[in-house]
Amino acid sequence: MFDLDRWREIFESIRSNILRTVLSGFTVALGLFIFIVLFGIGTGLKNAFTEGFTRDAANLITIFTGKTSIAYGGLQSDRQIILKNDDYEQVKESEPSKLENSTARYSTNMTVKYGKESGSYQISGANPEEKIIENRNLTEGRYLNAMDMERKQNVAVIGRMVQRDLIKNGSPIGKELDINGSFFKVVGVFSDDGGDWDERMITVPITTLQQMKKGSDTVSTIFITYDSKMSPDEAIKYGDQIQKELKAKNKVSPEDENGIIVRNNAKNMGDTIQFLFIITLIVGFIGMGTLLAGIIGISNIMVYIVKERTQEIGVRKAIGAKPSSIVGLIMQESVVITVISGFIGVGLGVLSLALIGDNLEKYFIKDPSVGWGLILAAFISLVISGLIAGFVPAYRASRIKPIEALRSE
Repeated sequence: MFDLDRWREIFESIRSNILRTVLSGFTVALGLFIFIVLFGIGTGLKNAFTEGFTRDAANLITIFTGKTSIAYGGLQSDRQIILKNDDYEQVKESEPSKLENSTARYSTNMTVKYGKESGSYQISGANPEEKIIENRNLTEGRYLNAMDMERKQNVAVIGRMVQRDLIKNGSPIGKELDINGSFFKVVGVFSDDGGDWDERMITVPITTLQQMKKGSDTVSTIFITYDSKMSPDEAIKYGDQIQKELKAKNKVSPEDENGIIVRNNAKNMGDTIQFLFIITLIVGFIGMGTLLAGIIGISNIMVYIVKERTQEIGVRKAIGAKPSSIVGLIMQESVVITVISGFIGVGLGVLSLALIGDNLEKYFIKDPSVGWGLILAAFISLVISGLIAGFVPAYRASRIKPIEALRSE
C-alpha cells in the first residue's frame, strides 16, 4: 500500500493511458454529479413546500365564517354567520388540553396618520398570543400584554412597512399614531416572513378595538394552535369537533360547508408530507440508479483494463510476481481512479447547486443542497464498488498461468 515504486507505477500507468483513465473515471464522476444535483433539487422542492407552513404556526387552525347555503333549524339559507367573543370562549374551553395558543381577531381597515403622512392600513384587534401564532419577530419594543387587554389600552404594534411609510426618522417606540381619530402609542415593531402585506398591518388589543366599535363583541377570525404532539389524524378530529360545536351553537347545518369554515393545517400538512415522501422516493430511486450506473460502468471498464493488461500480468507472473501483488496493484489503481473521479464529481455537483442557489425559486425550488453525510455515503459506496470492480477481474487474471497470459492477444 505504501510502496513508493508501486505508486509511481500506478501514476505512470494512468499517465500513459489517458483515454482509458478518463473512461474509467467519467462514469464515477457523472454518477456522483447527477446524484448530488438530483438530491439537491429534491431538497429544494422540500424547502419550498415546507416554507409555506412556516410563515404562520405549522399547527394552526383558522376559523372564519360565510353565508349559509342550507336552511336549518327553522332559519333560511343565505344567512351571514358572525362570530362573537362567546364563540371564541367556547373554542378555548372545548378541550383545553389540546390547545397551545389562541386568539380572536377583529380586523378592519382604517386611516392612520402620523404628522403629514397618512394611509389606509389593516387594523387587527388581537391578544398577545397572536405573536406566536403569526410567527412575528419583534425588531423593536414589545408586543401586547395582559395589562393592555384588561385596561383596553390605546397601544399598537406596527409592521415594519408601516414604520417605513409613516415614521421615517428615529425610533417609532413611544410615537403616537392617529387611528381613525383615536391616538395610539407605538410599543413595538415586528417583521413577518409573510412579506410586505403582513408587515403593513397594525395590531392593537381586541378589547380596545371592539370598544372603538361601540362596544361590539364581533370577531372576524379565530386562530388556534393545537398541541404539536398530536398526530395529523388527531388534529383533524380536533378541528372537526370544533367546527361541529360551532355549527350547533350558531344553528348551521352539519352539511353546510359555507356557514362556518375551519381550515386545519393538519390536513394540508398530511398531504404535503405524503407529497414530499413521494418526491423523496422518486429522487432516491433515480439517485440510486445513477450510482448503480456508475458502479456498472467502472466494473465493465475494469474488466476491459484487466483484459488489456493480460500479457503484462503474464510477464509479472513469469518473473516471480505473487498473485496477491498483481491483485493489489490493479485494485489500488482502481481505487485511485475512483477517488480522483469522485472528488471531481462531488466538486462539480456542489458547485452546480451553489450556482443554482435561489434562481429556480419561481419553479418551487428553494435553496437546493445536499448534506455532506449523504455525499460521503455515496462517495464511499463508489470507492468500495471500485475496489470490488478491480478485485474480481484482477483475481481471475492472477490465476491465469503465465504461458496462457503471454499467448493472449
